[in-house]
Amino acid sequence: MAALGAGRAAAAVLLRAQSLGAWRGLGTSAALLQQPQTKSHRAEGTFQVTMLPGDGVGPELMHAVKEVFKAGNVPVHFDEHHLSEVQNTASEEKLDRVVDSMKESKVALIGKIHTPMEYKGDLASYDMRLRRKLDLFANVVHVKSLPGYQTRHNNLDLVIIREQTEGEYSSLEHESVKGVIECLKIITRAKSQRIAKFAFDYATKKGRAKVTAVHKANIMKLGDGLFLQCCKEVAELYPKIKFDTMIIDNCCMQLVQNPYQFDVLVMPNLYGNIVDNLAAGLVGGAGVVPGESYSAEYAVFELGARHPFAQAVGRNIANPTAMLLSASNMLRHLNLEYHSNMISDAVKKVIKGGKVRTADMGGYSTSMDFTQAVIDALEVQ
Repeated sequence: MAALGAGRAAAAVLLRAQSLGAWRGLGTSAALLQQPQTKSHRAEGTFQVTMLPGDGVGPELMHAVKEVFKAGNVPVHFDEHHLSEVQNTASEEKLDRVVDSMKESKVALIGKIHTPMEYKGDLASYDMRLRRKLDLFANVVHVKSLPGYQTRHNNLDLVIIREQTEGEYSSLEHESVKGVIECLKIITRAKSQRIAKFAFDYATKKGRAKVTAVHKANIMKLGDGLFLQCCKEVAELYPKIKFDTMIIDNCCMQLVQNPYQFDVLVMPNLYGNIVDNLAAGLVGGAGVVPGESYSAEYAVFELGARHPFAQAVGRNIANPTAMLLSASNMLRHLNLEYHSNMISDAVKKVIKGGKVRTADMGGYSTSMDFTQAVIDALEVQ
């Protein structure tokens, strides 16, 4: 028994040590990692942020962010890069430039880098390669109802945490015999423990009461079984946080029927991708939900439900809400609390007013109309 107790204690110490880097990515602002005198800063006290507009309406949404930042005198300089497989502007050289920029800034605001379905000799998309190079293992989507905007479920407040460096998105596929494709799903103990620890640390820091591990261990007994086992082991280190588990198919049904039962959900890659989109639909869709991804060193702010919305390009109808809220979260990460609150308050004020809404929210306003309304609502001191 003494040996067993000592083993558990050693495991607890190991898990805590493994998670320190991840927790730094969430809890320690990039402001502490930057020096105002860095060469690429335009002026002292200005923060450099890497920007990737991405595909589809990404460039239009980034324009909205830049206009709002300009009006709000936000002390951020964007180091802008363009990476697109759709427009054939992606290359390893450009990807390396983005990574170099991230090494300096530690923070990025990105749009959706669309992945074509056609196989062109490389299974890993540039979006996936970027996340792997930066080890952006934790994707966090805070699904929260917007005051004044009525949806099927109101007053929702839940968080989806997704491991996004392995699982079904490991880019390991091959044709074993003619007409038979094998696609490998990779689940490792180290990464399962890491994302579980991240989820419980997040719940602790944010004052959340419960973490739900979502899985399909009844069918994938070894792969998802390992993920579930790791979550259970980590849960023992957090006795003050309630822990339960749910099979992915039941989770999707429960989210539609009674989403209020959930607080923080943690899950492997593919399940997280699906649940992110499902949950975003509960509060208004891809246009209103921000997201973020973390590694030990980097923080990337993006859309919660990643869609390029290509059919809206150039039509001035895309909803800037999600990207503006994501940019606001980025400013909070940089310890620019005043500017963060100023922008998020302005966005919520416009939505609550109900007079200026884009088509996806049932209105008739353009993207530029919404952006201008947010600028007018800024309370700049």
